[in-house]
Amino acid sequence: MSRTKTYHLTLMAVLTALSVVLAFIHVPTPTGYLTLLDVGIYFTAYYLGSKYGAVVGGLSGFLIDLLLGYPQYMFHSLIAHGAQGYFAGWTGKKRILGLILASILMVGWYFLATFLLGYGLGGALAGIPGNLLQNLFGMLVGYLVYLAYQRFENK
Repeated sequence: MSRTKTYHLTLMAVLTALSVVLAFIHVPTPTGYLTLLDVGIYFTAYYLGSKYGAVVGGLSGFLIDLLLGYPQYMFHSLIAHGAQGYFAGWTGKKRILGLILASILMVGWYFLATFLLGYGLGGALAGIPGNLLQNLFGMLVGYLVYLAYQRFENK
C-alpha cells in the first residue's frame, strides 16, 4: 500500500487526538498535573520519527493545556513537547542521545516556563520531579506500545 501525504496527515491527526485523550487521564499535583500525554508523543516518535513526533507532541501539548484550563502554559507546551517528540524520534546510534535530549528539554523548558510565569524558583523546582516522572513513564510505556504495535503490524 502506498503511503501518501494524506495518509500521514490523517495518521498525525488521529495520533494527536489519541494523545489528547490520554492526557485526560491526569493526576493533579501542587504544581500542575501528571498525564499520559507523553505516552502518545513517544509512541509517535518511535513509530513515525522526528518530524511527526514534533508535530503530534507540540499540538497535543498545546491542546491539552487549552482544554484542561492551563492556557498560560499552551505555548510553552507547544515548544516543550514539540522538542520532546522531535528528539525522541531520532533513530540509530543517535537514539539514546535523542531520548536524553527529549527529557532534558521537556523538563528544562517547563522549569523555565514555571519560573517565568511568576511561580518563583520554588514552584519551578517543585515541578521537576513530576515532569521527570511523567517523561520517563511516557518513554517506557510509549516504547512498550510501539513494540506491541510492531508485533501486530508484522503479522
